[in-house]
Amino acid sequence: MLVYTVDLVYGVDVSATAERLLAIAREIVIDEGADAVSMRRVAAAAGVTPMTIYRHYANREALLNSVAHACFAEIGHRWTHRPRSADLDKRVIELLDDHLDFALGQPRLYDFLFTERREGARRWPDNFRDGGSPSLNLVADVVRDGIRRGELRDEDEWELALMFAAMIHGLVRLYGAGRIDLSEEEFRALCHRFVGRMLDGFRA
Repeated sequence: MLVYTVDLVYGVDVSATAERLLAIAREIVIDEGADAVSMRRVAAAAGVTPMTIYRHYANREALLNSVAHACFAEIGHRWTHRPRSADLDKRVIELLDDHLDFALGQPRLYDFLFTERREGARRWPDNFRDGGSPSLNLVADVVRDGIRRGELRDEDEWELALMFAAMIHGLVRLYGAGRIDLSEEEFRALCHRFVGRMLDGFRA
């Protein structure tokens, strides 16, 4: 379960009510998907009037964007602060396993964050190249280190990072749609093999 504080994301004090509303909306996304989130339902679950929620979030889109920003901040913080290997291959596998743990463990939240269209979502290339993606930043950092140490070819680290992320995301989507008929263990092994082959293709 994701745990975060809203003031960590926005750098300002946020009322306990606003934080509770955000947490409730997030839990609905996790359990049922973003389509199930409504201002009235979140307000009712928090024990406040429907008008109260609008004092904290202008509309449903603002509430969902706040959920997305908070979740991405928590994901980036958690993945950044886990112990990391100095070995390129191990670091890539660590990031892959973190990604698969999240994608397979909370598929509705994953779809909301990484797949579904929403206002305010980051767009390639500018929002990513400017360091705006807490998740892709980590992949680019690994690629950049590999290039700097001469382990990977000297290519655009952001495009390489996007290639890795897009491949894994595509596999996750196919698996979630039932188009890859494997057990979870077999699917994870398939992702490991694919990433290993891609990594080999970019070695210096």
